[in-house]
Amino acid sequence: MEDKPYREMIRDKMKEIRTQSDDVNHPPHYNASKIETIDMIESATEHGFEYYLQGNIIKYMVRYRHKNGIQDLKKAQWYLNKLIEVKNDITNGNVHTKK
Repeated sequence: MEDKPYREMIRDKMKEIRTQSDDVNHPPHYNASKIETIDMIESATEHGFEYYLQGNIIKYMVRYRHKNGIQDLKKAQWYLNKLIEVKNDITNGNVHTKK
């Protein structure tokens, strides 16, 4: 039974990591309606969406040391991946489609 506290610690840490991942990729507060907020922003800003993504990349990169650490780096990475997805679609002659 000595392993039980260790197992509980591992289980709790894994739960924390999963929760952080959800907070980065699909935060529940941005999924309250049928349309995810990022999709609404993309629709409303059209060509300005790339600038919106760039601004968020910069924001999270600047503040990670002072606010949320790794979580902010993951958010910056999420916005960078989204920007790459948008640029790939546009570069290949496609209209960007939400995935």
